[in-house]
Amino acid sequence: MGVMPNLKNIAVVGAGMMGHGIAQIFATHGHKVILLDVSDEILTKAIENIRANLILLARSGIGSEKEIEPSIERITTTRNMEEGVSGARLVIESIPEDLNLKQNLFQKLDALCPFDTILATNTSVMSITEIASKASKRERIVGTHFWNPPYLIPLVEVIKGQDTSAQTIDAVFDLLKSIKKYPVLVKKDVPGFVGNRLQHALWREAISIVEQGIADPATVDEVIKKGFGVRLPVLGPLENADMVGLDLTLQIHQYILKHIERSPDPSPLLRQKVEQQELGFKTGRGFQGWTTEAMERCRKQLLKHLIAWHQRSEKD
Repeated sequence: MGVMPNLKNIAVVGAGMMGHGIAQIFATHGHKVILLDVSDEILTKAIENIRANLILLARSGIGSEKEIEPSIERITTTRNMEEGVSGARLVIESIPEDLNLKQNLFQKLDALCPFDTILATNTSVMSITEIASKASKRERIVGTHFWNPPYLIPLVEVIKGQDTSAQTIDAVFDLLKSIKKYPVLVKKDVPGFVGNRLQHALWREAISIVEQGIADPATVDEVIKKGFGVRLPVLGPLENADMVGLDLTLQIHQYILKHIERSPDPSPLLRQKVEQQELGFKTGRGFQGWTTEAMERCRKQLLKHLIAWHQRSEKD
């Protein structure tokens, strides 16, 4: 790719739930950001959400109210793709998880952007290699999987596609560290990368336990939240295995693994709920029933927890 560019100017394609949060992170760290989407309504809502996020963070002691408007002013919105990416040295895609849509976008970005512009996808599960397949300069295409909400969760999975250059990986790592994110390298371009493979393995077993009548949904969640979940922030599963001893871990696995859900297909219970339009918060009923008040309380509890975690981590 030649000499890596100064990645000061950032473009984010897609201003939805993840896109506007990613734009917010870069803007609060001094970067000029172009935020793109298909409608002015979406873009206006994105700026409103960013302002609300920054106000909440300032009132929680993360950042200051004096920084809010300067951060907002660093963000320019547009519906014009060519205009939006023309001066960017990093473009992050955050559009819906549709492979064909992403492939066509990266083909277009590859044609529009200078050769030294890095092109990143925020996909949470899709192959970086497949997403890049219609582009010609694939060495500059990389996965950068932020977690929701991106302005509070530090981790970013950096995924190397089949053709991604080491230079691209190094430049993205340096940039992410400069904005106080925690990048980790995913060495193989596999579906779900690391985080979602682990997360959905847990979800599959949780759903199976309910399906088999072993415990109800609320109990499953409480076992995690009040049990092993309490230690997860400071003790990962492999650290835990080392702590208790790999001999004991082997003995447990020899007994239990044959009893754990291993179907390669989605749960019939999950399919049934979707067919019955029991979609969770979207419809007021999923594995549990949800009133408007219960949904709002759940969201607030999550945000409160993440803010408190963020405050503690900044002190460490």
